[in-house]
Amino acid sequence: MIRAMSTTPHGPRERSAFTAAFLSLLFPGLGHAYAGAFSRALGFAAAPFLTLALLGGIVLRANRVELLGFVVQQPVLVALFVVNALAFVYRLVAVVDAWQVARFLNEVDGPVPARGRGRSSGRMALGSVSAAGLLAVILVMAGGHIAVARYNAMALDLVNCVFTSDSTDPSCNQPDASPSPGDSASPGPSDSIGATPQPTDAPPTPNPSANGTLAPTLPPWNGSDRLNILLIGSDQRGSSSSFNTDTMIVASIDPGTGRVAMFQVPRDSVGVPVPANAQPLWGSVYGGKINSWFAANRNRTDLWPGKTANARGFTALKSILGNLYGININYYVMVNFQGFVTSVDTIGGVQVNVQIPVADSGFPITDGAHTRIYIPAGPQHMTGTQALVYARSRHGSSTDYDRGYRQQRVILSVRQQMNIQSVLANLPALINALKSSVKTDIPTDQLPSLLALAEKVDTKGIKSYVFGPPYYAVDMWGPSGGTNSNVMINAARVRAAATQAFNADQTLLAARESLAAEAATVWVLNGAGKPGLATDNADYLSYYGMNASAPNQKATVIATTTIVVYNGAEADLQQTIAFLEKAYKVQATTIANPAIAAQVIVTLGQSAPDLKAPALGSIGPNPGLAQVADRARL
Repeated sequence: MIRAMSTTPHGPRERSAFTAAFLSLLFPGLGHAYAGAFSRALGFAAAPFLTLALLGGIVLRANRVELLGFVVQQPVLVALFVVNALAFVYRLVAVVDAWQVARFLNEVDGPVPARGRGRSSGRMALGSVSAAGLLAVILVMAGGHIAVARYNAMALDLVNCVFTSDSTDPSCNQPDASPSPGDSASPGPSDSIGATPQPTDAPPTPNPSANGTLAPTLPPWNGSDRLNILLIGSDQRGSSSSFNTDTMIVASIDPGTGRVAMFQVPRDSVGVPVPANAQPLWGSVYGGKINSWFAANRNRTDLWPGKTANARGFTALKSILGNLYGININYYVMVNFQGFVTSVDTIGGVQVNVQIPVADSGFPITDGAHTRIYIPAGPQHMTGTQALVYARSRHGSSTDYDRGYRQQRVILSVRQQMNIQSVLANLPALINALKSSVKTDIPTDQLPSLLALAEKVDTKGIKSYVFGPPYYAVDMWGPSGGTNSNVMINAARVRAAATQAFNADQTLLAARESLAAEAATVWVLNGAGKPGLATDNADYLSYYGMNASAPNQKATVIATTTIVVYNGAEADLQQTIAFLEKAYKVQATTIANPAIAAQVIVTLGQSAPDLKAPALGSIGPNPGLAQVADRARL
């Protein structure tokens, strides 16, 4: 039995307007293609397809880091905001048009006539559902563009705040107060830790009758010369415009090799040479502590270029430190201490390898009070407050020498552990912390080249210099310590090390510093009858860290050089004695004579070599240093 096939024609396929709208949400034109309007689909898809192809080619060919530096420039961020708005309008038109085209084609293809009120009511209900679906699609699309606009605005806000020395936006200049020991963010290695800045150091008064000259403005970094950036940690409180710069680290980068050296002077350094243009007011050396130089010069419009007080203060700081190191400091980056704490907490803390335990019974907290802290040796996961305490504690020592190394270690630890996942996960909070606590004069148009250079940096081979006692400075603390500390800088030695940082032999530098740590008092007497011989040799020994001098004392002419160590000093001067014995090729002898003020007396014989201090910045061939280097304290 064969059944007859129905010859009744099927009605045209009814297109879902909601589906058309949804497909156009995924990509403009897809909804039109689904509805059968292929020419219209091609028209809507052409512009975004060509744009994506162009952007894809740029991303594939460009250096990703340089591309990031390009995107975060202010004009580009403004342009991206406009492009995002235009893209939203374009996609909105594509979605609505696809929805309407699907409905229109359904009508044109001739829908089946309604049969009764139920059929008509069903179509009305279907139309309402379709319209609700269209609204949902539009809201989803708008949400995506609003999120992009929000992050775009946050990036623009960050750039406007950070890359402007003095923004008028209140949100850019309101760092939170430093936490007290009772804050939840404060628990640390000891029971009570605070992060309140230490008392400020007042600057001296300049000569009121003198006039200086305006310092020249340095040209931007040219991309090939050594790049020097001053990293500043300030004790800025609240919205205060005048503050001390307690941490001053110059990061010096060789763009050819990617090698980095970090230079730091203690905050209590005095006797720093003043740039020539400011000497009429301040003298040849600055009489105050170096951390007060910024505050003392921020209002000197006659000395430093800059539209704002802070811009002038930072220019002055770059100038005096650049003059000390013998380099041009191109840019600065300043962060206040509370901003540092918040930023570290935002990324989940930092892992620091504590090389030497930190015990400090006088760490300053609020209202002039002090507390005891203890941080054991070994790897430690630190909150922002703990990292700041570790970096700022004097470690029970009388100078900033060890503290400087710890500050550099914390900076490098944060740099090495900063990853894109932690940044993106905490981006809003991190941006809010950075925009109120970080300032720099780095031009945004140099960000692509600077980020590309940062990619080449060898973070494992960074050389650290802290120019403190005993070799680079003289400790001049008062008898009871406290805030009357002064570290008299040896500018010649500091400049020598800074200018030759990428050429000097690090093992020999460490040996020289270890000799300086013994700080032997050495007299050099002329027993050879050669004028100037004792002075030359004393200068030579001083260059390598000894307190050597050539007193005007008569010495009998002798054939062979002698080295005499007095009053048991040999127990504390093992490396010094090894150096002298190697240099003069004689064996030291010991004598007990309380009348002799020197620890060692070298009497030069007629066979003595004429040793002279090497040129500044170099370490010449020296057999004594080679032996001492094996036991140097690195």
